[in-house]
Amino acid sequence: MSGPPFEYSPLPRRPPIEWPGGARVAVWVGVNVEHYAIDKPSISIVPPTVGLVPDPANYGWRDYGMRVGIWRLADVLDRHGMRTCALVNAEVCELYPELVEEGRARGWTWLAHGHDNSTFQTGMEHDEELDYLRRMTETLEHATGTSPRGWLGPALTETFETPSLLSELGYDYVCDWCNDDQPYPLRVESGRMISVPYSIEVNDIPLLATKGMTGPDFERVLVDQFDGLYAAAEDTGLVMAIPLHPFLVGHPFRLKYLDRALAHIAGHDDVWLTTSDEIADWYLDRYYDAASASVAAGQRRLSSS
Repeated sequence: MSGPPFEYSPLPRRPPIEWPGGARVAVWVGVNVEHYAIDKPSISIVPPTVGLVPDPANYGWRDYGMRVGIWRLADVLDRHGMRTCALVNAEVCELYPELVEEGRARGWTWLAHGHDNSTFQTGMEHDEELDYLRRMTETLEHATGTSPRGWLGPALTETFETPSLLSELGYDYVCDWCNDDQPYPLRVESGRMISVPYSIEVNDIPLLATKGMTGPDFERVLVDQFDGLYAAAEDTGLVMAIPLHPFLVGHPFRLKYLDRALAHIAGHDDVWLTTSDEIADWYLDRYYDAASASVAAGQRRLSSS
C-alpha cells in the first residue's frame, strides 16, 4: 500500500451525526503518559545538551510529568468532570506502577501508545511490527486490567500496515491522522477500524514547546477552538480532542490556564464530556456501516469514470 488508509469524504456531504442528549460537541482529553529512553535524544527544552548521554536537563524535564505534573493534572480534570484518556507507553506499566494503580482507581480509559516514546514504527517489517504490537498490548492488558481499544503511535508514527495489524489484535480505532472533526472509517484487511479525532493544532507540544506560547495563549487557543466547533456544530455533531503532556501543562504556571479553559468548556450546555472509547462506540454502533457503504460507492464511481 502506498496511500493513506482512508478515502476522501468532505464533511458537508455526510449525513448528520447526533451525539447523546443532543450534544453539539463531544470533548475528550488525551493525556500522554510516556517514558523516554535516557540514551536517545527527544523533545527538549535545553538544546545545547540534547546530544549528551545522559542528558539530565532534558530527561529530567520530561520526567517531571510522571513524578509531579500528571498528579496535579488528574485532579484538575476530575474537578471539571473530564475523564482522563491515558495514552500510555507499555514501559510506563513497569517503570511507574504507582501511576497505573492511581489511574485504575480513578477509572481512566487506557489507549495504547507504543512501548516507549523513543521507539517509532516507521520502517518496521510486518512480523517485527506485529510482535511489537502484540507484546505491547499484552503488557497493557496485564497492568491495567483492560484490553486497549484505541491507539496513538509514538510521535503519531505508523507503517502502512499498522491499522490492519491493530484490527487483527482487537483494536477498533486509531488517533494518528488528525485530519477531521468527526470519526470516519479506515481501510483495513479485516474487521472494523475507525479514526477518532485527535489534534496537532491544539496539542500542547506544538503550541507550548515548539511555538513558545504562554499559558494565557494556550487558554485562548482552547477556548477559541471549542467556541468555533460549538458554533459549527449546529447541524451535525463534532469532536474536540484536547491532547496534553504532563511535563508541559503539569507545571503550575501553565496548569492554571488549562483549568480556566476547561471551566469554560464544561460550563456550556449541549456538550458531551466523554472518552475516546465512548465516541468510538457511539459511531461504530450508529454510523459506521452507512459511512463505509457511502465511501465504497464513491470509490466505485471514481473507478468507473
